[in-house]
Amino acid sequence: MYQNNPYRVATKEVRLSYAHLNEMYYANPQSPGQKPKYSVTLLIPKSDTETKKEIDNAIKAAYEKGVKEKWKGARPQMNSPLIHDGDGLRTNGTPFGPECKGHWVITASTSRKPGLYPITNINTPLQPEEVYSGMYAVVTMSFYNPVQGNPVACSLDNVFKTRDGEPLSGGPSGQADIAGLDVSAYLTPPDIGGVATPGYGGAMPATPGQMTQQNVGYNPAGQPIGTPQINPITGLPM
Repeated sequence: MYQNNPYRVATKEVRLSYAHLNEMYYANPQSPGQKPKYSVTLLIPKSDTETKKEIDNAIKAAYEKGVKEKWKGARPQMNSPLIHDGDGLRTNGTPFGPECKGHWVITASTSRKPGLYPITNINTPLQPEEVYSGMYAVVTMSFYNPVQGNPVACSLDNVFKTRDGEPLSGGPSGQADIAGLDVSAYLTPPDIGGVATPGYGGAMPATPGQMTQQNVGYNPAGQPIGTPQINPITGLPM
């Protein structure tokens, strides 16, 4: 029970998977009449028995409310459980992903954009790039009786990010990739003064064409500077 409401739950820290929190998402595009929603799957450590108990109690309370107020005493069967054992199988018989091992798994969704905040500052909403599958958060959610489908459904309320985690989708993080790079190899060496031009010889003369014998280089005849030039006609030094 959260805030004295038997149908609401505030989790302890959980990990987010299949996080579609910045934009609406069609869970099953082929399903007729389906509407897009914001949704997220929560991975709840099995060691967190308190959150698991709170969810079980909220599901039971929502179901009993439906029996009393909606179904006139009838007790419809749950089509599928809302919370799953991550060490078991999905409803379609396939195993859950490795990230689900050792966790309880539950999906919450909403047609209203959920609040997304850092847990330390409710006045500053998270930026889209700060919200992703793999991060950790505290999540508030509500259980209710939908118009159709399962007798009880889970509605996502708000997400309060507690810390970053290894992304579960979308490729490796920038932090992970930069750790393997030699950043110094891509930096421009600092200007520490000295020769402004590449060391291909001496500095260029102040006036083009006025190369002197003191410079290191070659004269127009192709001889090293410092070697007297020979007049090709007289054979005497120039």
